[in-house]
Amino acid sequence: MQRSRLAPAAFAVLAVLLAGGCGDPGGLRGAGPTPTAEGPTHLWPDLPSPSVPAEDYGAIEAVKVKGVEVPQGDLRKVDPVDVVRADFAENPGTYEPTDRAYKETVERLKDCAEDGSGEQGRCPVLKAYYRDLTGDGRDDLIVGVSTPDDNLDIRVYAEEERQLTQIMEMSDAVLGVELAGRDLIIRAISSLAGYEYHTVWSWDSHQKAMLPTSDEIVRAAKGHRGKAPKSSTPRPSARPTPSGSGG
Repeated sequence: MQRSRLAPAAFAVLAVLLAGGCGDPGGLRGAGPTPTAEGPTHLWPDLPSPSVPAEDYGAIEAVKVKGVEVPQGDLRKVDPVDVVRADFAENPGTYEPTDRAYKETVERLKDCAEDGSGEQGRCPVLKAYYRDLTGDGRDDLIVGVSTPDDNLDIRVYAEEERQLTQIMEMSDAVLGVELAGRDLIIRAISSLAGYEYHTVWSWDSHQKAMLPTSDEIVRAAKGHRGKAPKSSTPRPSARPTPSGSGG
């Protein structure tokens, strides 16, 4: 008797399971009406072509660095401090030769010891890093130099036929620097509080230099929001090196 009373309940459960399994045939379903695609609208199509380009943040030129030999073409065998001294002596880069920050940096370079450690708190050359950024299978040299204006001057060097060549130089109020593959990613303070600049520098085989291939302003992560600069000085930017500097 007990068995006969349970049988109808079991059949009811089986019917529900079968119904649930057959309720969704698995076919395609309509997602509703699709918005009409709109092509790009070209503004002022009759504008004449400019005759002179504006100054470009990414106008970087490779610069030969004199006075530094590269044994066996290996940049790891070169003292980074020697490289910075030779480069700063001939190539102010982002700065002008008359800038106080540039002059003081050159003076501080005299306090760096031969082993690159320097006098505590005086040598502005940070730890050097190595990465193949040009894709030629050889490590390039990445150097950071702290300047008195609270900026970080970043320079990258490659070796070409035993000749040391600067392939990137920029200076900014840097929050952080990252290496991602062959890209150099720089986070810098924005004049807009709560935001940061993120600039990706990549090797350009045509220009033979590192160029800023991506530059954007983004919300700063919580706990890492840099303060906006106190002065109204525009954001420092990479500029073409003076003609004839560094060879």
